[in-house]
Amino acid sequence: MSFNNNVATKFPKLAPKGPSGELLLASERAKGSFDVNELSKFMYTDDWLQRMYKVLEVLENEPAFDKSDRYYLSREDKLASSLWKDNRIVELVREQNWDKTDTQIADLLYDQSTPFTLHYNMFIPTLMNQTTAEQKKLFLAPALSHRIIGCYAQTELGHGSNVQGLETTATYIPETNEFELHSPTLTSSKWWAGGLGKAANYAIVMARLITDGKDLGPHPFVVQIRSLDDHRPMDGVTVGDIGPKFGFNSVDNGFVMFDHYRIPHVSFLAKYSQVEKSTGEYSKPPNSKLSYGTMVFVRANIVMGVRLALAKATTIAIRYSAVRQQFVDAANPKKWDNKVIETPVLDYTMQQYRLLPAVAAAYACFFTGREMLRLYNLNQEAMQNGNFSLLADLHASSSGLKSLTTTMAIDSIEDCRRACGGHGYSSFSGLGQFYQDYLPNVTWEGDNYILTQQTARYLLKTFRNVVAGKAEASEYNQTITYLTQYLENPKAKCPATKPEDFANPELILSAFGFRAAYGIAQVAEQIDRHGRSWNSMLVEISRISKAHCQFMLVRNFIVALQNDDHLAKAENRPMLNVLRKLASLFALHTMEKELSEFLVAGYLSSEQSAMLKQQVISLLEQVRPDAVSLVDAFALPDYFLHSALGRYDGKVYEAMTEMAEREPLNQTLVVNGYDQFIKPLTNPTKPSADGVAAKL
Repeated sequence: MSFNNNVATKFPKLAPKGPSGELLLASERAKGSFDVNELSKFMYTDDWLQRMYKVLEVLENEPAFDKSDRYYLSREDKLASSLWKDNRIVELVREQNWDKTDTQIADLLYDQSTPFTLHYNMFIPTLMNQTTAEQKKLFLAPALSHRIIGCYAQTELGHGSNVQGLETTATYIPETNEFELHSPTLTSSKWWAGGLGKAANYAIVMARLITDGKDLGPHPFVVQIRSLDDHRPMDGVTVGDIGPKFGFNSVDNGFVMFDHYRIPHVSFLAKYSQVEKSTGEYSKPPNSKLSYGTMVFVRANIVMGVRLALAKATTIAIRYSAVRQQFVDAANPKKWDNKVIETPVLDYTMQQYRLLPAVAAAYACFFTGREMLRLYNLNQEAMQNGNFSLLADLHASSSGLKSLTTTMAIDSIEDCRRACGGHGYSSFSGLGQFYQDYLPNVTWEGDNYILTQQTARYLLKTFRNVVAGKAEASEYNQTITYLTQYLENPKAKCPATKPEDFANPELILSAFGFRAAYGIAQVAEQIDRHGRSWNSMLVEISRISKAHCQFMLVRNFIVALQNDDHLAKAENRPMLNVLRKLASLFALHTMEKELSEFLVAGYLSSEQSAMLKQQVISLLEQVRPDAVSLVDAFALPDYFLHSALGRYDGKVYEAMTEMAEREPLNQTLVVNGYDQFIKPLTNPTKPSADGVAAKL
């Protein structure tokens, strides 16, 4: 028997069993109670959507942005394709006359971090915000024109969250007017910086400033690490890639160590603090809180990013659940063309319970992200006038929200993957690699458990001020409001007498505010009156941060629906109605998950807990007809999703088989290694083969 091993494996051209996914999704969309396009415009604006479609058209015709081989690439190939994309997008900005928004849309649609990501997200923003006019000319201008490619090197092998514990030193040498960078220990090696491994030639390096024999703690320096001529490491610099990771392997996360490496005086970023030439005299920043505003902005955008992550995961899982059919419901058989068919898994209550709250959470994060950005701009304006009154609450809330929402996102992505059954385990689902690549969000920009301590410190300080009568209520500070209400009536009880009462927004907000305040009061009592140590209370400290931030998410969702002028228009009533159902579902599902805390606080009774659970199930039934329309409103193109299961047209099974055909193992009919490893077993030529089999 002879064969041609160069022929690829192909599936026969057969249609899936009907009804097709296309018809099933069309049927789902016909059930929708609101205008999907109008909800998309509400979230993004029509201008942004039109820009996205124009950028999408360009990317789909660009080889450098082709995703068809993404799930089959080795790490080396991933890095090479990422560098190709980074190079090509610089050219496209010029060719297409793209502005910053267009470029951001292109990066969003490509949906994979690359070696230049930190150049744009950390290196350039740091240079913009922390440099003098001279430094902008020396470093920022060439960075913007890509003559230098940068990264941000803060975390070390031995220290991450504890920035004050960083070991890398930068000692000022007055005789030569230079700083000497040095890595004194193995654990002082800079580690994890994206872009550092292979692509960057410059880095913002956080190092301990030492001048006149004084250690002044970590400060930022802009440092050349590779030659601009041949990209080789500079003398005194050891730099490389840290190796493969759980995910994020399209980025060259790197390490760097310095051996008494000299850099010029101008390398010290000097907008806020300075080292005097020749003398080494140090001038500290005028206000230690100036950097908080930037942190708030970054974390507010992370919350918006959570909305997008949840949108992607739920779009894939909801659409697939509408197409995937399993079993016949004997009590309520599904019919199509008068024939009994298997039931779409989205019709099962358990599937709804797994997925619809995640859809609601995506919308909750949209409204909170929007509010956080509004407050950020308000705070920036206030700080320009010397008013820092908003900053503490905003910083604390943004820290806790970053922690809570990224944890919500990573849990929901995995829940959505599991809800897709066996096919969710395939890379073609678009959820496996997505989970891996999103996972760093729970650690970077502040480890999620460390961040809860920042939030809790503020909550406890505010509670003490409220008790002492030193806190003034403000429309921008809801923490003071709910703490004051609690202290006025610490024995308050939920007034619900039937499940429908839990649809009342005021009841919901009172419940979340009481539960948060009760937890804060208990922690304060343990620390202040009973002498408990901070370390011994860390579990409860994490809980009060979570409770506060869940209150913020719920409140922002509910208040936005009450006050938004656009949603109040008569023609938008159907959209407002479905969003109200989502707000209730998000709030009550969250209450159900945290039920023990509402019970311990004494706010809910066991009977009311049962009513709450009934109302959650009722809301699932009410939201179910709009499920596909709600994820369609996220307006995520198939190119962005890159998922066989989440296609807009519902052609799930066709896409799965087409992707399987592209698998490199299927490009030959007989596997490499057959002659060496399989044939000797299946076609033995030596008599001893039977003896071996007998022993086995």
